[in-house]
Amino acid sequence: MSQQDAYARAGVDIAAGQRATEMMKAAVQATYTPEVLAGLGAFGGLFDAAQLKAMAGPVLVASTDGVGTKTKVAARLNRWDTIGQDLVNHCVNDILVQGARPLFFLDYVAASKLNPAQIASIVGGVAAACQAAGCALLGGETAEMPGVYEPGEIDLAGTIVGVVERDQLIDGSTIETGDVILGLPSTGLHTNGYSLARKMLDGLDWEAPHPELGGSIGEALLAVHRCYLEPVRRLLAAGVTVRGLAHITGGGVIDNLPRILPSGLGAAIQRGTWPEPPIFGLIQQQGDIPAAEMFHAFNMGLGMLVVVPPDAVAAAQAALGDDVFIVGQIDAGGDGVVVAG
Repeated sequence: MSQQDAYARAGVDIAAGQRATEMMKAAVQATYTPEVLAGLGAFGGLFDAAQLKAMAGPVLVASTDGVGTKTKVAARLNRWDTIGQDLVNHCVNDILVQGARPLFFLDYVAASKLNPAQIASIVGGVAAACQAAGCALLGGETAEMPGVYEPGEIDLAGTIVGVVERDQLIDGSTIETGDVILGLPSTGLHTNGYSLARKMLDGLDWEAPHPELGGSIGEALLAVHRCYLEPVRRLLAAGVTVRGLAHITGGGVIDNLPRILPSGLGAAIQRGTWPEPPIFGLIQQQGDIPAAEMFHAFNMGLGMLVVVPPDAVAAAQAALGDDVFIVGQIDAGGDGVVVAG
């Protein structure tokens, strides 16, 4: 018996991993920027950082995240082309809130048993989102681990590294009482709240047309996590003073906005000032969930919050048009976030 046969008998198919790598090769290489010196197949990805020498005070910004149990939605619908995009866009947004632009990305995909076409579809989504963000997919890991993951389960995570000039860091420290909170709309749940959503919607047909949603439940749940790189760049290019950015992820509006507020300041959000994707209303109705809990679990249609001084609102609206909404303001002596309406 060969060593490879023995490994296969133990539940690991080395050839399947090799096939997956070959199938994803072109998509990954399409993300390469001139700075990539070594990528797919190398023990470590190589990225030429000489461009940073032209910056006055370059600060590297890094983040790691996953897509949570959205993978279970993909499995139920047997659709794997979107969750890779979710992963990249989530990570891009996480460093964007500090003003950083992405440089390169690393992904990790694991399963109890590798399906090469499935893995290639996932990584193809990662590559497509990286290419759209001007970010190199520098490397990653594809792991087959029977006994660690249940049959049919997929785990997906990634790490991003970006850069920002030190004097252009956005950290919320200049936020003041009376500043205006602008909302950039989400496409749906993005990558958070899926354990609750799946439980509330489990007994419904996820593939049948649902008039209220403009499509099926499955389509609404798999809507790709929006990347906010382009609209934020437009705001900054228009000279808008951005005092703070909050990516609304796990913990919803209630937990994420306070992360950028100086001590002693709170926020008031006025519900009804932005369009809420109808999937949230369906989840709330099915589970009879209080509004406060909905805003603590989900983004509720607010994927990114932007804090600006009052005199910058008109410029922000001119830059983004109907892609931005005035949703609240910063209050003195507040305690966290209050959602009214």
